[in-house]
Amino acid sequence: MDPQDIDTLLPPELVSLEEPPAEKDACIKHLLDMAVEAGRVEDREAALEALLAREEETTTGVGLGIGIPHAQTDAVTQPTVVFARSERGVDFDAMDDEPATLIFMLLVPEGGSEEHLGMLSSLSRALMHEDVRDSLHEAESPEAVRETLKEAVA
Repeated sequence: MDPQDIDTLLPPELVSLEEPPAEKDACIKHLLDMAVEAGRVEDREAALEALLAREEETTTGVGLGIGIPHAQTDAVTQPTVVFARSERGVDFDAMDDEPATLIFMLLVPEGGSEEHLGMLSSLSRALMHEDVRDSLHEAESPEAVRETLKEAVA
């Protein structure tokens, strides 16, 4: 992922610094609704079905306080990332049993599996660095979140 990709994938309106719902499915719906409001999802129900089906396959709680619910679906118009931060954490069934406090939803049009995997691996690599996670927790604006991610994936 190129740092400029952040501008396209994660515009400011897809960054929430408000506390998301505490329950996993409600949190996923909250993030999805942000993407719907931004005009990136054509069929909310189909996108939700794809996201929840993915959750049933295997956990998207990757550990270190990170949750990355994701799906490929024709319900989205373009590759999209939605970000939310939680003080109390959301249980994404992570291997380390830690709740997710940094949550990234990835939505990619059907057939974009290479792009999907590239986004997922770039994001996962960046988030393994404690300083990146700390910066995301401390960010005071959507722009600060986006700048942190641009630097992290550069």
